[in-house]
Amino acid sequence: MLQEGAHGKWTVSSSDESTEENSDSEKPSTSSVLDAAHDTTSGPQYPCSEARKAAHKRKASPLKFSDKSFSAEAPPAGKQRTSQEGSGWCLSSSDEEPEDQEKHAHKETVKEEKSDAPEEHPLNLCKDDELSEDQKAEEYYEAPSESQDTWDLLNGGNPFRFFLTKVRGIQQSYNSGALHIKDILSPLFGTLISSAQFNYCIDVAWLVRQYPQEFRKKPLLIVHGEKRESKAELLAQARPYENVSFCQAKLDIAFGTHHTKMMLLLYEEGLRVVIHTSNLIADDWHQKTQGIWLSPLYPRLPQGASGSAGESETNFKSDLISYLMAYNSPTLKEWIDLIQEHDLSETRVYLLGSTPGRYQGSDKEKWGHLRLRKLLREHALSIPAQESWPVVGQFSSIGSMGADGSKWLCSEFQESLVATGRSVKSLKWDVPVHLVYPTVNNVRQSLEGYPAGGSLPYSIQTAQKQLWLHSYFHLQKQTSVWLASNSKAV
Repeated sequence: MLQEGAHGKWTVSSSDESTEENSDSEKPSTSSVLDAAHDTTSGPQYPCSEARKAAHKRKASPLKFSDKSFSAEAPPAGKQRTSQEGSGWCLSSSDEEPEDQEKHAHKETVKEEKSDAPEEHPLNLCKDDELSEDQKAEEYYEAPSESQDTWDLLNGGNPFRFFLTKVRGIQQSYNSGALHIKDILSPLFGTLISSAQFNYCIDVAWLVRQYPQEFRKKPLLIVHGEKRESKAELLAQARPYENVSFCQAKLDIAFGTHHTKMMLLLYEEGLRVVIHTSNLIADDWHQKTQGIWLSPLYPRLPQGASGSAGESETNFKSDLISYLMAYNSPTLKEWIDLIQEHDLSETRVYLLGSTPGRYQGSDKEKWGHLRLRKLLREHALSIPAQESWPVVGQFSSIGSMGADGSKWLCSEFQESLVATGRSVKSLKWDVPVHLVYPTVNNVRQSLEGYPAGGSLPYSIQTAQKQLWLHSYFHLQKQTSVWLASNSKAV
């Protein structure tokens, strides 16, 4: 049910709808598969925002100009000028505001649904005519890195194990130290037994192809937040893959969206956790700058180890288990038990999760930016003249921020970002807030060009209600002839 309030449109899920979502009888019908096949030219064959669908259509059927003089002036995407003409901010006509609200999670009962379809036919790379052009390009350009390079990268003295994704269409030297999803899933990282993929936008066929051939039949659990038609479409995608099962994250408040992007990889040699910023679709791993945190390989604990064994100084293990328990899913209980059986003591980072809901007392500091505030106060040191340091935010989507900055951005949220030191209760100075968001010209000059705007959802209806926000916007200046779109701060 769609309603409109002070902060725009939002969707409310009734208890009746919730029951339907978990019904055993809800399976994708043959007609839904046929409909999806019939509609291949109208948009991507995976659930996504209206802005992304529109961008996909424009990319599939771009406008063609016959004016040769115009063509001579327009540089190709890979050789663009560095000038910053124009400064208009890019607005999308998408209405999907729940995507832009507090997201990152889930709660309530979720259910595993398993496909019972015929066996997947592995890709035969010797028959190029059987592959789409996109798949050919994917197989050619997105092969895993050389083993030695990746091994050196993993053991190159990166204490926080944070990496960026590779970007296609640029000099390889710029991709030094970067990873592709095929690198993460390669046998070099371990002999895979099973995996769980948590994400928002998922192309099942593309995801399966990112696994090496020897791992494509291994059990794969996909944790998602889709409902109704979108959920049916997602399940229909998995029909050819009998090893794929699903877990639906239950979202019980209006603005809840399952934006978690995480991998749990169980190997014969141990367990690995990957937390990243990319959707599981080709576009997000193609010409966008994304972030990846890659855990060490966690060894299995000895039998009979205590329940507190294998914990890190940052309490990463218990925080990850608490986060997975918030799904209240029997399907995820198996993964919780597996994490409990492994030694995560080498983790050097804190986990900051978010689950939609209403919290009181100390529970307020378990999730979201209030959890960040608590961590900064406990572990960050005060810095001389820090009152002059601005808060810089970079992001790819914008939701409703209220009537003015005092409602949330420059009050509650700002206070969390500037918290430092145990003795600091509240900061009195006026810290500048700089928000980096792409202009129309940034998008035009990016590697993808205008279609990149499909990954920048900011509905014009929302923008018109908060014109005050634009005074906080700042340009991302280019220092070279290319710009990878949709870069995010983690």
